[in-house]
Amino acid sequence: MAKKFLVVLLLIVALVSTTFTGCTSKGPSTIKIGGIGPVTGEASTFGVSTKNGYEMMIEEWNAKGGVLGKKIELVFADDKGDPTEGATAAQKLINEDKVVAIAGTVMSKVSLAIAPICQSAGIPMVSPTSTNPKVTQVGDYIFRACFIDPFQGTVGALFAYNNLGAKKAGVLFDNSNDYTKGLAEFFRDKFNALGGTIVAFEGHPAGTTDFTPFLTKILAGNPDVIYCSDYYNDDGLMAKQARQLGYKGPFLGGDGWDSPDLVKIGGDAVNNSYFTNHFSKDDQRPEVQEFVKKYTQKYGQAPDALAALGYDAMGLILQAIQNAGSTDGAKIRDALKNIEYHGVSGVIKFDENRNPVKSAVIIKIENGQQVYVTTVNP
Repeated sequence: MAKKFLVVLLLIVALVSTTFTGCTSKGPSTIKIGGIGPVTGEASTFGVSTKNGYEMMIEEWNAKGGVLGKKIELVFADDKGDPTEGATAAQKLINEDKVVAIAGTVMSKVSLAIAPICQSAGIPMVSPTSTNPKVTQVGDYIFRACFIDPFQGTVGALFAYNNLGAKKAGVLFDNSNDYTKGLAEFFRDKFNALGGTIVAFEGHPAGTTDFTPFLTKILAGNPDVIYCSDYYNDDGLMAKQARQLGYKGPFLGGDGWDSPDLVKIGGDAVNNSYFTNHFSKDDQRPEVQEFVKKYTQKYGQAPDALAALGYDAMGLILQAIQNAGSTDGAKIRDALKNIEYHGVSGVIKFDENRNPVKSAVIIKIENGQQVYVTTVNP
């Protein structure tokens, strides 16, 4: 009889314990957001700036109580600028870390490896800076915070032809990189359409450090401008080597030029260069100047466009979660589709391909400093 009573008592205790636990459990105490960027490798300054932007935005939201009443946790992975590394990072973030969305990544070639993984898993992805049009074409869970290369290449060509008065242009690019090759092609096509002449369209292999053979072909055509669509590390070398060959004209490029290391690599050779970009620290909008002030205080230098776009990409994700009232992937995706986000890089609303319609700025390198020139609207 005593044994029977003990068994019944234990069952009652277990039932009460289970009921109590079920009523008081609130699930995870944090919401995990994945962040991916190349903090090492060929575009490491891009990755560091972008990561800083992610962190700043999350810190600001957490200081106000987080999202949906929970603190936000950034789980960051270094893709090293390599598509295989990026794919591995995305799979870990989704399958092991259980993130509800991913901000990333920077380079288009890596985003193109990550996007199918996010799409298949139903995890919203917002790339801060991948400008190749193919990225968001992967599927309806893939978004970006930046303008795309057809617009950027067109703006560059218009500036070269109308503002610089260039009638002949040479083009040099990495023919193994989706970003640099695509941007070069968009510039070429628009420059030709305007009535300009492309004297040479030169693609170089990845890893090239001696650009002299390609530059020699370009300079033989006596160009008024040289368009270099590579990242800053190559662009700086190209400029130095072109100057050594006697070229005195302007260089023009895309957002891949935006790095403090550009001048370190290219020195005086990059003066009298222009590039299209997403953001200027000299933009006098109050929200921009507040961002510049806070970023500079925290990191000891002014933000570049990568930092601004990382900040906005993370802001888009967090605002979408708040608007959706949920961490469900499909609900976050739908909230992103309908969002109007006022970021430091501009007002972001998505078109049918989940690309933002937004303006570009032209930056000039003058005495080793970035100088704002103008804003170009779409």
